[in-house]
Amino acid sequence: MFCLVARTFGQIGISVIVPLGKSVIAVYIALAIQLIVVYGIMLRGFAGLSLTRYIKKLSPAMAIAFSTCSSAAALPANMDLTINRIGASKDISSFVLPLGNTVNMNGTAIYQGVAAVFIAQAYGIPVTPTMALMIVLSATLASIGTAGVAGAGAIMLSMVLHTVGLPIEGVGLIFGIDRIYDMGRTAMNITGDSVVAAIISKQEKEFDEKIWNTDFAKDE
Repeated sequence: MFCLVARTFGQIGISVIVPLGKSVIAVYIALAIQLIVVYGIMLRGFAGLSLTRYIKKLSPAMAIAFSTCSSAAALPANMDLTINRIGASKDISSFVLPLGNTVNMNGTAIYQGVAAVFIAQAYGIPVTPTMALMIVLSATLASIGTAGVAGAGAIMLSMVLHTVGLPIEGVGLIFGIDRIYDMGRTAMNITGDSVVAAIISKQEKEFDEKIWNTDFAKDE
């Protein structure tokens, strides 16, 4: 990752650090809002579960997703923790998690939206309300078809740029540091899948409260 970032700085110059740094911060702030506000409200409102406790139980799978940047690689751990440490139904999780692994890419959609705005600003193209709406829609649709492997989100970003009329070569501006974006968005993707499985299990009355109330840290 360091070599990729160094190559970007070597080609474009040290002045690119500040705007790229701002875009990274913007993406991670958006991901934090998604986790704390959206997932937190969903867990509390639809399942009556604590977000803090949920993250503690799911953290090993999130760590795998963060380090590998592949939701496919984190899928086995995500299924194991969602079923055996959170308490979601095995049948529901076995359907929801593999499906969500491809079509429920919230983190990727957030990244593509922020990246598209960043590229527009880098090329001096004003982002109109209509363009902003198109970015949101195209980023959402593109994330649905994104493969659960490292770097796939950056490749699909070119489709978003083409849809809204932005220069496709703008992908090169952020491709060198895409790994930094990828770590956060992949961890958010697998978390969203697990949250949905838990909520559905709760509403279908197939959620195991005993497992949820067990402190797994004592058994390790």
